[in-house]
Amino acid sequence: CGFGPYESAIVRAEPGGTVTAFTGTSSHGQGHETTFAQIIADHLGVPFDKIVVRHGDTATTPMGNGTGGSRSLAVGGSAILQASLKVQAQARRIAAHILEAAPDDVVFADGRYQVKGAPAKALTFEKIAARAYTDALPPGVEAGLEASDFFRPPQLVYPFGAHVAVVEIDRDTGRVRLRDFVSVDDCGVRISPLLVAGQVHGGLAQGIAQALLEELIFGEDGQLVTGTLMDYAVPHADDLPSFVTDQTVTPTPFNPMGAKGIGEAATIGSTPAIVNAVVDALRPVGVRHLDMPLRPERVWQALRAKKS
Repeated sequence: CGFGPYESAIVRAEPGGTVTAFTGTSSHGQGHETTFAQIIADHLGVPFDKIVVRHGDTATTPMGNGTGGSRSLAVGGSAILQASLKVQAQARRIAAHILEAAPDDVVFADGRYQVKGAPAKALTFEKIAARAYTDALPPGVEAGLEASDFFRPPQLVYPFGAHVAVVEIDRDTGRVRLRDFVSVDDCGVRISPLLVAGQVHGGLAQGIAQALLEELIFGEDGQLVTGTLMDYAVPHADDLPSFVTDQTVTPTPFNPMGAKGIGEAATIGSTPAIVNAVVDALRPVGVRHLDMPLRPERVWQALRAKKS
């Protein structure tokens, strides 16, 4: 995941200390607004609730390559990070002028811009942003506090993991019951662990449903029969157990955050785990293969065929 050719970002501080970020990748539920704001808050010292992330408006956002292939954080987030670091460097230079210190002696630490060895001499980002829009600036520094970045990933990044399913099968009906599911995923550095957990849980539900329930069925006339939620089986809460999830963390060297994608990981691992578990349970009666979805009648027919 994390393909190029690039992703773009603009990070702009306003005179009142708020920050607006513009990204070329668009969110449709992944939580980019949260994750990108966390990156900015961590590297600029701006309160989270003073950051706005804009996307999807071609009148204001820079040219980008959109969302897909679990690339938004690895590529788009890297552009946000690098633009934020450029703004941080500008802020340090302005802070040095205000604090009457050399630019190299001002560091960003504990959310403030302070003089090395003298943490009491420090400024907040809000005060620096206010100064950035005046004429009381260091020589050679233009008014404003803004930077852009285009991050080009040197190559793809590879999340990985392991999924284990435990199933029970009713011999009389063919119904498959998922008793337990354990997943361990590695998406590198997790910027927002809560969002990662949500994407893993949602992905597991989607992958399990693909294995057990969801199917496109066409009639003899070629018309789609399962075209509405009245006919297309989607999982309910009682179809799923409480998942057990864990993680390993292997940072990637191919972006500055060490982050990899997570959006598709659970959907990829859960489906074969379910099918393999069912086939393993049926192995003693001679079943070696079943097509998805593993609906009760399909499992029941496989059991009867082997008995006969």
